[in-house]
Amino acid sequence: MPQSGLSLKMLKPLACAALLALASATGAQAATYPDKPITLIVPYPPGGTTDIAARAVAHVMEGELKEPIIIENRAGAGGMIGMGLVAHAKPDGYTLGLGTIGTQSINQFIYKNMPYNPSTAFVPIALVITTPNVIAVSAKSKIKTLGDLIATAKARDAKGKSDRLSFASPGVGSSVHLTGVYFEQEAGIHMLHVPFKGGAESMPAVTGGHVDVLFDNLPSSLAQIKSGERLRGLAVTSAKRSPALPDLPTVAESGVPGFDVIAWFGLWAPKGTPQPVIDKLIAASKTALKSPKLEELFAKQGAEAGHLFGADLGAFVNKERQRWSKLIKDRHIQTQ
Repeated sequence: MPQSGLSLKMLKPLACAALLALASATGAQAATYPDKPITLIVPYPPGGTTDIAARAVAHVMEGELKEPIIIENRAGAGGMIGMGLVAHAKPDGYTLGLGTIGTQSINQFIYKNMPYNPSTAFVPIALVITTPNVIAVSAKSKIKTLGDLIATAKARDAKGKSDRLSFASPGVGSSVHLTGVYFEQEAGIHMLHVPFKGGAESMPAVTGGHVDVLFDNLPSSLAQIKSGERLRGLAVTSAKRSPALPDLPTVAESGVPGFDVIAWFGLWAPKGTPQPVIDKLIAASKTALKSPKLEELFAKQGAEAGHLFGADLGAFVNKERQRWSKLIKDRHIQTQ
């Protein structure tokens, strides 16, 4: 019987031509990228560490890319609303996200119904900053050192759950919350976790004496700790002391050997973004993060510029997922 339409033999060259055309179009797009403003979504409110990092790196990267980078704060659901928008955005390099240790390595083990898979929905671009967390108490507290805190926690715990020391964090499942849980585990103590809706609420609860201990990103608490009027720093959670607070010891120096926790923040693009576009973003971020201006700004905030890009950032995050998923599973941590 005669066949209508195109034969398989005829379709093959047409398919090849279509693929070549698509590749050519993608190459042309990458060659001119960017030719319009880029949106950088921050999945947390303005004023926090994530927002500070995003605005700082965007300002310097604009000079490299020759196009504006517009910051858009889309907070909510532990950062999932903002990063969800990035995950489902058109993969053309014009929508990026400033992800964190929480959005990229913790949330998937805490939330049951995430709208995307952080392991597969994004392409890593650059680690923007790293910063220690800090353990602090009210300036009026009788606890003067981390050793005092551990001793007090053990004594109070011996009296029963109702007498345990309490510690504040920006919310259940936040990286700061998990730092507190990890500290409990490594120090051999128990405390009562009191979650708040962000650091802006948790700090006043501690300085006002309503909660005993504060766990926070260092940049958010740095000014208060430096002034010493309302908040007393006990230790930073990184392996080394922070240059911003050189007299403040580390947790490891204070009686918990090997303790090392940092918060981190990085740039991601939606999966499917053309590799030449990713390469341009990586090159721009490398130049930006090596700039003395940015290094000085981050140092003043108690943070350091990142040094991982592309696949190296992806490998780092995979290790972080393994670390925090084990803690979450072992301690049965989950959202309400």
